[in-house]
Amino acid sequence: MAEVPPSFDPYALLQALEDRGVAHIVIGGFARVLQGTEELTWGLDVVPSLRPENLSRLEAALEEVDARRANGKPLNARVIAKEQLVTLATEHGELKVVPEPAGTRGYDDLRRAASREPIGKGLRPQVASVGDLARMVSALDEPERTAQLTQLRRIGELELARGRGIER
Repeated sequence: MAEVPPSFDPYALLQALEDRGVAHIVIGGFARVLQGTEELTWGLDVVPSLRPENLSRLEAALEEVDARRANGKPLNARVIAKEQLVTLATEHGELKVVPEPAGTRGYDDLRRAASREPIGKGLRPQVASVGDLARMVSALDEPERTAQLTQLRRIGELELARGRGIER
């Protein structure tokens, strides 16, 4: 019988990152949902700052949520920082660490337009802007992501019409 994956609890994952003071930006499906797209997601994708002290805090947060790789490789945040994408199983669902998402130069690039979004339970994670999320989806150049890109562009148009602009 196949192992049942844990249910997705983004609050627990984000709280662990917050408790350890990990500088990160939420990207991917969860960020797109927070910005207004209509899709479902079962995991959390984050871009951490790659500064050494932040990587140490990230490693502590990963231990706190019992994060583990499918391939059994040890969790060393400094090694993770050199990889393109690290998918981790945790007691609260899937967590992907993406040091440099497609179409970006990583944390410092995304930080300039990210905003703190109140999501409840006292959490206000930094979330990538609509424009940056669209840039990442576009850079992936995958036909199955056309609907995501269309929604993000429409949200960007609505923000411009309201005078907010794509970048906050």
